[in-house]
Amino acid sequence: METYGLHQYPGRLFIVEGVDGSGKSTQIALLRQWLISEGYTVFFSEWNSSPLVKKTTSRGKKKQLLTPTTFSLIHSTDFADRTEHDIIPPLKAGAIVLADRYIYTAFARDVARNVDRTWVRELYQFAVKPTCAFYFRVPLEVSLSRILTGRSELKYYEAGMDLGLSSDIRQSFTLFQQRIVHEYEAMVDEFGLTVMDATLPIPEQQRQMRRLVLPHLEGVRRLRPPLPEQELENIARRSEILHGRNDRETL
Repeated sequence: METYGLHQYPGRLFIVEGVDGSGKSTQIALLRQWLISEGYTVFFSEWNSSPLVKKTTSRGKKKQLLTPTTFSLIHSTDFADRTEHDIIPPLKAGAIVLADRYIYTAFARDVARNVDRTWVRELYQFAVKPTCAFYFRVPLEVSLSRILTGRSELKYYEAGMDLGLSSDIRQSFTLFQQRIVHEYEAMVDEFGLTVMDATLPIPEQQRQMRRLVLPHLEGVRRLRPPLPEQELENIARRSEILHGRNDRETL
């Protein structure tokens, strides 16, 4: 397979990354609606969504059988299946692909689980280099508050309980998230991630994303003209329900 960065496709790939509670899922959902309203063909892909390994992952989590390396291999299998079926075909067709989490999630979480940093990067070397990769930076206390407020319970692997960081699940979750943030911050320069201030109001973050995405859309074919302004306003109003989302992904 081709190695990272060598793929040449006419489509565009925009991805969002960040810790749980950073608000990135809300932003990519809003970006998706805007691109569709502008007449572009848009495909969406999210982390840990391949049916190929869904049952295996669920069984392993339930019985707490997943070691850090096993977890890494399962997620890379999930990503390889998504890349082959959900990412490369639309890129070859000249469409826009949006991904909620990409290889950088594995780089952050797996290394936070003490998996070898070089080994993980080599595992994903077949990935397509994103047109633009957004990293939503948020203070850890803010993201923790968003996740833990109103949350009935944390899941075993989500909280990093498999690492033995603490016997208290909330403390373990906090320590695990600190490790993940450290890895993300180290990747900003390594992979040229575009840093977004996730503490800004949601509309302002979205305006910034659109300004950054717009130059990359030159030459991308539209299926139809942009929607009228009134229709765009209607879409915006329907999108308001997203503004309270806490971006609560789990492992």
